[in-house]
Amino acid sequence: MGGQYRITGDKYPRMRPPRRRGRLVFAVVASVAALGLIGWGTLQLIDVFTGGRKNSAAGAKAECHTKAHPAAQTRTLPRPGEITVNVYNATARSGLARDTADELKKRGFKIGDVGNASKEFDKKVKGTGLLLGPASALNTSLPVLATQLTGAERRADAGRKGAGLDLIIGDGFKNLTQRTAADRALVKLTAPEQTPAAKKNC
Repeated sequence: MGGQYRITGDKYPRMRPPRRRGRLVFAVVASVAALGLIGWGTLQLIDVFTGGRKNSAAGAKAECHTKAHPAAQTRTLPRPGEITVNVYNATARSGLARDTADELKKRGFKIGDVGNASKEFDKKVKGTGLLLGPASALNTSLPVLATQLTGAERRADAGRKGAGLDLIIGDGFKNLTQRTAADRALVKLTAPEQTPAAKKNC
């Protein structure tokens, strides 16, 4: 070069272009985003062509089968003070009707007629007793009175007038049910009753 151009100092020009890091980072981010979109689109297509399994599963859970389960429901029964009882003696033993009526009165029942049983029942009741009442009393007042005399037969009289009940003492009678036991039976009788109710079972 004939000495016309001279390089002085300890630095010299670089011949390669500078690195462009910004463009490289952008290219990487764009590639990741593109791959993500492709993957998401693929999943959507699979879901469409398979009938939407996720939606089917969600629908199956939503459409739960109904199954009955017990739910408490309180029974409405008359209290002893709302029940009038006629006490009749169908045995050969005297004084049973009056003594039984007095004890029932102590337990809260109203007392109507007291005396000997009619010919229809006299000496014909072999068990502890017979409880008679109108048909409407079979599931109301008769069960309440039955808590006081264990083993007594319950019978509805279709032609009976009024709501009063008859307690006819039979040959097998000894005493009324012990009061504490009768009270427990009465509490159990009026306790909440389990009835079917709809329940979703998933």
